[in-house]
Amino acid sequence: MINLSSFIAFHARRTPDRCALKYRGEDISYADFDLRIRQAGGWLAGQGIGPGDVVAVLMKNSTAFLELVFATSHIGAVFLPINYRLSADEVGYIVGNSGARLLIADEEFAEIVAGGAPTVLLDEVAQSGVTNLAPDIARAPMHVRQPRDLMRLMYTSGTTDRPKGVMLSYENIYWKSADQTLVLGLNADTRLLVVGPLYHVGALDLPGIAVLWHGGMLCIHRSFEAEPALAAIEREKLNAAWFAPVMTTALLTCPNRERYDVSSLQWAIGGGEKTPEVRIHAFSEYFRNARYIDAYGLTESCGGDTFMEAGREIEKIGSTGRAIAHVEIEIRDEAGKRLPAGQNGEICLRGPKLTLGYWNDPEKTASAFFGDWFRTGDIGYLDADGFLYLTDRKKDMIVSGGENIASSEVERVIYEMPDVREVAVIGLPDARWGGRPVAVVVPANGARLDLQQLTDHCRTRLAGFKVPKQLIIRDSLPRNPSGKVLKRVLRAELEATT
Repeated sequence: MINLSSFIAFHARRTPDRCALKYRGEDISYADFDLRIRQAGGWLAGQGIGPGDVVAVLMKNSTAFLELVFATSHIGAVFLPINYRLSADEVGYIVGNSGARLLIADEEFAEIVAGGAPTVLLDEVAQSGVTNLAPDIARAPMHVRQPRDLMRLMYTSGTTDRPKGVMLSYENIYWKSADQTLVLGLNADTRLLVVGPLYHVGALDLPGIAVLWHGGMLCIHRSFEAEPALAAIEREKLNAAWFAPVMTTALLTCPNRERYDVSSLQWAIGGGEKTPEVRIHAFSEYFRNARYIDAYGLTESCGGDTFMEAGREIEKIGSTGRAIAHVEIEIRDEAGKRLPAGQNGEICLRGPKLTLGYWNDPEKTASAFFGDWFRTGDIGYLDADGFLYLTDRKKDMIVSGGENIASSEVERVIYEMPDVREVAVIGLPDARWGGRPVAVVVPANGARLDLQQLTDHCRTRLAGFKVPKQLIIRDSLPRNPSGKVLKRVLRAELEATT
């Protein structure tokens, strides 16, 4: 019997009073969560939803969000979380492309979801529990699913193109949970801080669902704020977390951070982009009992394909770690030929947690694979020990005067400057060289930075052709929900003004 609600029911029988979720001061036991899932499943069935139907949600983090994740599975339907930061046009595209039969949204997003699929809006009361919409609803029976049945649709954040519907099966979810258990040592005592958006694999899968698999606890915040996150670690003695890069930066620069006892935190998974070395050191200085686990993963793989191993962080600094137990990694050239250790090429993955393909798009599905190897579109290399090093996105490689410039290499050097809070290096058209590297920098608080300072610093560490030829100061960088800088957005904005 395969269903997400199966293991919630298991814990509800064995440890009914154990806390599964914490949200806005309320503790929800496994027994309560199990009941809520069955009732929410009954409510969905009352909305005309059956096995195989797509249920879309446009919601911030809440108890209701997780109830819907499990209740949709419970009745055999397909769950589709949507980024609430998208425009009405983008949401409309996803709802239409997916063929969603029902859209459930928080009231604050009413204008974004106007039109399209039948829609139910949740007020603040319903966000604390779907069953508040109909407290006396009958409990739905569990619908048995098969390993390769579709469990979830997740639309990619579109760093390079129109979002694509990634198909994730029960097999994908269960294998990723098994592998995360091995890598992270998950058990019933894991107490996970959830501050990333649950519509994203980082918050939901890395390792949210796997923690509940073991009877652990999720402490859910509706949205991320640095000081409340630190306060929750102290108050709830949380020992695990996932942070997007921008979150890590906010925590480490929070003015009141020294007020909080964060000694309970044992590890935090980072990722979303290549982590600057200075950030890893700063994390270890503040979270003295915690390990910063750099990782690499994709929506197409439920996240978490590599993890840095304990004790290797300094020796292999700059790496995102080695592949988990049931993922293989190869580096291949444009023709699909395997490349040796130390040589840059496209990162390709194989394993049972890789996507079935893209929803209703056989052409993109076919082009995303070399046989059964998934093409990530990321550039990197493996060292002799099998540790993965990210170099760039294919689209982010800068070509200047016939030379390839990895923007991440230049960013790593710029991050060494104390006056830099965030940086993105992109290529802009250049009449002479074809392309020129440009640094877009968010300065540290109160800092001033000019091109000469930047140039002087970079020339001591980089070849001349890699040194940025232009410096642009910004208050922030555009990012997708996983924390990746949207360089295509930066390029479009800057090309339009030059």
